[in-house]
Amino acid sequence: MTRNELQHRTKQFYADIIKFCEGFPRNAAGFETAKQLIRSAGSVGANYRATVRAKSKADFIYKIQVVLEEADESHYWLEVVKEARLVVTKELDRLIVEANELTAIFAATDKTNKLNFKNQK
Repeated sequence: MTRNELQHRTKQFYADIIKFCEGFPRNAAGFETAKQLIRSAGSVGANYRATVRAKSKADFIYKIQVVLEEADESHYWLEVVKEARLVVTKELDRLIVEANELTAIFAATDKTNKLNFKNQK
């Protein structure tokens, strides 16, 4: 997957999360969970985009770690939505799969870059 394809995929994930959160219950749990999910999902794409401007290999690794944390946090909030039954749709299952895949992609990217950085020293 190219950098541009991954940038598009992370942006689409965020757009899908925004649309998905429209169906949350209009109560404290719905508002708070939607807020947390929207923030973490938005950070995935925004921080991945920032990796392009990394000042060094170490800075790139740092930025990828932030992306990984945010993807994993998005996955967490989606699991909470499912377990709490805030929303029950097929879209929820698809978003959980996507969050899991993004987390795996960025975990592999982090691992590979750390290994390459270590071997360059």
